[in-house]
Amino acid sequence: MQAKSIKGKTPEEIQSALLQAIADGFKPILAIVFLSVSQDRKSITALFDKAAIRVFGVTSNGEFTDETPEKRSTVVLLLDLKPAYFRFYNAAYPNNNFKEITYNIAGEAKKDFGNPAFLIAGSNSNTDAEALLQGFIEAIGPQVDVFGCMAGDDFTFAEQFVFTNNWESNKGLVVLALDAEKIIIKGKATCGWKAVGTEKVVTKSEGNHVYTVDDVPVLDLTAKYGGIENLSPDNPEILFEIAGNFPLQLQREKGDPVMRPGLVIDWNDHSFYCSGTVPQGSKVRFSLPPDWDVMQKVIKGVDELKATVMPEADAVVVFSCAGRLLSFGPLMNEELEGIKNVWKVPMAGMFSNAELARATGGNLEMHNATTCVVALKEK
Repeated sequence: MQAKSIKGKTPEEIQSALLQAIADGFKPILAIVFLSVSQDRKSITALFDKAAIRVFGVTSNGEFTDETPEKRSTVVLLLDLKPAYFRFYNAAYPNNNFKEITYNIAGEAKKDFGNPAFLIAGSNSNTDAEALLQGFIEAIGPQVDVFGCMAGDDFTFAEQFVFTNNWESNKGLVVLALDAEKIIIKGKATCGWKAVGTEKVVTKSEGNHVYTVDDVPVLDLTAKYGGIENLSPDNPEILFEIAGNFPLQLQREKGDPVMRPGLVIDWNDHSFYCSGTVPQGSKVRFSLPPDWDVMQKVIKGVDELKATVMPEADAVVVFSCAGRLLSFGPLMNEELEGIKNVWKVPMAGMFSNAELARATGGNLEMHNATTCVVALKEK
């Protein structure tokens, strides 16, 4: 499988880059497209449609093809997969029937391939991403390979989109199913955040709404551990500080902890809504602010993926949490460069609202403050 990555900030720039990419006889039939909501995605999709290239499209909070993140741009990973090796599925879920949608899609893919693997992206911040994943698990089995993200919207948290040829949804799912007997797809989710303090018990929560930890309002306890001052709704930086620097780490009996940053504060009772479910009675630890070691752990994790599972790759897709970009700023270049240098093949990635993958030794679930690296190789 041959792959090439291109980028641009207008449909004209993408068209020029596409023409340059195929000038040597390269004939892609699949485009993985990450772009800003400010981009003209319909015109860009039409370019690929005209070239008979199928589109797996997601809006993002930032995009990259190498170590330098872009803003308000489009990046594309072009692949020349054989048509028999993949299928596209898409569906809206206006009735919140998340698990039913993915269970049915996975069932169809299993009929086509027997042993399918999946690249997925969903839109809408109220989507239960873990229910989406549960549909794949129930249809295929707990070890099914599923990697993906929840779409972004340039940090506005207003409206996100997934799209493909002649279809898009602000509350839906796009799925690329691959024949795992022909295409190897393996990935790893790593956060790298260091925990601080002892385990604490979530004493009151409902779904992703965390009220108290050790019977103390979670916002107050987070502020205490983080040394956060000016704990007030008038402080415009408070939410980014909590989400970017002091996410909760949901402890697991099996595998690495799962990050659950607070994203929306209820100032009435100092509770907050996390990015994913935090069951009442579960155990959490707080996080230290990120440092250089956080990025190095991600790069080391990718090195281990290459050494143990995926010695070679034709292309790499990266889903990195938008919170990492907020936390690291310009230092994010170092992490992306480290990932790029592992296989040194064409890469495309985005900063997402959530990452969908399996952490080291863990289950298939939704992550935050995490980088998910996915490598593809034709057998």
